[in-house]
Amino acid sequence: MEDYRQVEWDPSVRMLLDFAVQVTRDPHVGGEAAIEALRGAGWSDAAILEAVEVIGFFNYYNRLADALGVEPEPEWAAESGERAADDY
Repeated sequence: MEDYRQVEWDPSVRMLLDFAVQVTRDPHVGGEAAIEALRGAGWSDAAILEAVEVIGFFNYYNRLADALGVEPEPEWAAESGERAADDY
């Protein structure tokens, strides 16, 4: 999937995905208001915590890989239809 916004999600799932993007762009966007909105959409505290942990892990991992100049595996590019770095 290239863009999650192009799929018709259940509204509560879409809210969680939007939250993930917001927290990725600015971690200060979270907070009590965002948590209350997720709770209002039916997400439990445990599910919200797990989502924040996963969001944080992937943000950390991506920043680490970017900072070290890690290139995507060639087969990842092939699977997504992109050209591998060696193809340029």
